[in-house]
Amino acid sequence: MPNLGWKTRLQRLLLDIDARLDFGLFQGGSWSRELFERFSDFMDRFHVAGWRRWFLIEPLSEAATLGCVGLIGMLTLAIPAFQETSDEDWLRRSEIAVTFLDRYGNEVGSRGVKQNDSIPLEELPDHLIKAVLATEDRRFYEHFGIDVPGTARALVTNARVGGVRQGGSSITQQLAKNLFLSNERTIERKIKEAFLALWLESRLTKNEILKLYLDRAYMGGGTFGVNAAAQYYFGKSARDVNLAEAAMLAGLFKAPSKFSPANNLPAARARANTVLDNLVDSGFMTEGQVFGARRNPATPIDRRDESAPNYYLDAAFNEMTKLAQKLPKSITERSFTVRTALDLNVQHVAENTIENMLKQYGREYNAHQAAMVLADLDGGVRAIVGGRDYGASQFNRATDAMRQPGSSFKPYVYSTALANGFTPNSIIVDGPICLGNWCPHNYGGGFSGRVTLTQAITRSLNTVAVRLSVEIGKKTGEANAAKAGRAMIVDTARRMGITTPLPDTPSLPIGADAVTLFEHAVAYATFPNKGMAVTPHTILEVRAANGETIWRFDRDGPKPRRALTEQVAVDMVGMMNHVVEEGTARRAMLNGIKAAGKTGTTNNFRDAWFVGYTGNFVAGVWYGNDDYVPLNRMTGGALPAMTWHEVMAYAHQGVELKNLPGLPPNPSTTAPPDLVSQAGPNPGDTLPRPALLTQRSMQVLMQIEHAMDDAARSLPAPGQAADAGPAPNAAPPRSVATAAEAPAGQQSARSD
Repeated sequence: MPNLGWKTRLQRLLLDIDARLDFGLFQGGSWSRELFERFSDFMDRFHVAGWRRWFLIEPLSEAATLGCVGLIGMLTLAIPAFQETSDEDWLRRSEIAVTFLDRYGNEVGSRGVKQNDSIPLEELPDHLIKAVLATEDRRFYEHFGIDVPGTARALVTNARVGGVRQGGSSITQQLAKNLFLSNERTIERKIKEAFLALWLESRLTKNEILKLYLDRAYMGGGTFGVNAAAQYYFGKSARDVNLAEAAMLAGLFKAPSKFSPANNLPAARARANTVLDNLVDSGFMTEGQVFGARRNPATPIDRRDESAPNYYLDAAFNEMTKLAQKLPKSITERSFTVRTALDLNVQHVAENTIENMLKQYGREYNAHQAAMVLADLDGGVRAIVGGRDYGASQFNRATDAMRQPGSSFKPYVYSTALANGFTPNSIIVDGPICLGNWCPHNYGGGFSGRVTLTQAITRSLNTVAVRLSVEIGKKTGEANAAKAGRAMIVDTARRMGITTPLPDTPSLPIGADAVTLFEHAVAYATFPNKGMAVTPHTILEVRAANGETIWRFDRDGPKPRRALTEQVAVDMVGMMNHVVEEGTARRAMLNGIKAAGKTGTTNNFRDAWFVGYTGNFVAGVWYGNDDYVPLNRMTGGALPAMTWHEVMAYAHQGVELKNLPGLPPNPSTTAPPDLVSQAGPNPGDTLPRPALLTQRSMQVLMQIEHAMDDAARSLPAPGQAADAGPAPNAAPPRSVATAAEAPAGQQSARSD
């Protein structure tokens, strides 16, 4: 054979490969047809026709299809629920127990369940467990986490009455909500609750679930768990409650505020009688066994004279719960002692002032609720009033309620304007302006023409705030100036401390977006702090069970951050001082103390605000109704400003006064003697303030205390080598702050 060239050999190789591919495809097709024909012949044996196909096979096929779709849908819904359990320490995370001290070291309350105080399930009275099961979940030991018949029955009952008459949640579902979720009534939460209930049932035994439920459920009066509730309401351990008392405790799970015997004894006894009926209906007891409890209903301890700062403690406990998740894993003990920024005297005056204001003026203004936050300029919250009556409602309107701030939002607008070239004396036109179909109007109607920014904020002109948002946006050069300006205003509010959603709407500059009083009030501290924003906080110091200080806000907490330039902050103080002395907040003026602030009133008078500050404190007050029923033409310059004046007047007694930047100094270094708060309309309701320490004195004492703590930890225990470290259970040194309190019988000295 002649010697072939490389090109010829390559061509023949490619031709061979092509032939083999073609043959392989042909053979593969032939085999596939043959296999398909064999498969078809095989499946023909199972062919069903006639009624069997339409009434048996087709429904099963559709069910399988829908089942697959349902499983995919359930998996999609389950993922968000199971993300709540991503923390491996999910059970210990919710086990913290906290003893709270005020800022001077006096114990003021506690939250959570201490493990050494928790009673084993087998030691709880049988009638208490039966009362809970009969009322909350009779088939608890039979279902898989979701009581399907009970849920169906509740749905039917609620549909008949057109409202919520029965709850269908099992004990496992309620525990899932307590451990992982909030109390919001949404479909999303109910779906998560169901999946988490199944997850809990797979992880824990029935007895463990019941034990956790009895320990974690809120029982009113700031108590969690049946043992704490028995101590609070009856002054005894849950081991010792009788049937009547057990029935009253079991009745609290549904609505602790509504059926609390400390607030509404007739309702509590009626609810306890319903629990006794449930015991009989469920077969757990006979009518003869519950007869004695019906004839001799439980009588709680009289706690009407006790006034624990429960709204404050709830806020502090929520803050501590989040903080505990960030503590080092080496801290295994979950019992803490927390020193808060609470000033109990100011707290009581704030509560009494709001109650007295509502008693005297509530009917006139159709106002039923109010809230207040008072803090120092470091962000330490001295007082929180979350509502008129904690016993009637535990919802904290100061920290959790999202309400429109009205014109009290305008300082964020004016701050943004000053930061972008405007000055307090800049001229702007108060005239008609429309953004699309929306045209704002001023509160009193009419327009004032050319005004300065100071005049505009003093008179709270709405059109000027909206016009400023447009003028600010024009400086960016963007096409939609109004939208760009509002984005800059939101950025200012964020830097000052507002974290709530602020949707972009044309009415944002006049306070149409909701905020919380807690954040809104402390954000104003940026102005007297010369532009430095601070973080609102209730916790100053955390000690572990062995007394070791494991966290301090001044050392470990967020540091002040620059939000505004010093010049902008000083200019805003001057402008807002005009609001108090010449404008809408004249009722907030303090005798001998320079103050500044801003009122706020929303559409249809649903909300009335005043937020203001001095060189020492910042405070915010809100009045309104939970159901958004309008107030009777109440403005922020009425009850909110009056309440602010009363509480701040008391808070400044004996305090070394600090000056507001940019304003003339206060007439004296301490509040004048005629600044005696009346805590509302009734003179003499409040005792004079006790002797107070200066801020510098308190700082020195705290430095000494921290130095003593450090020295105590570094010293060896008796009989221990010098390099062996401190004894693991060494008692903590006595608090210097506590040792430096006022004389016996008085409240502790105040650190200002």
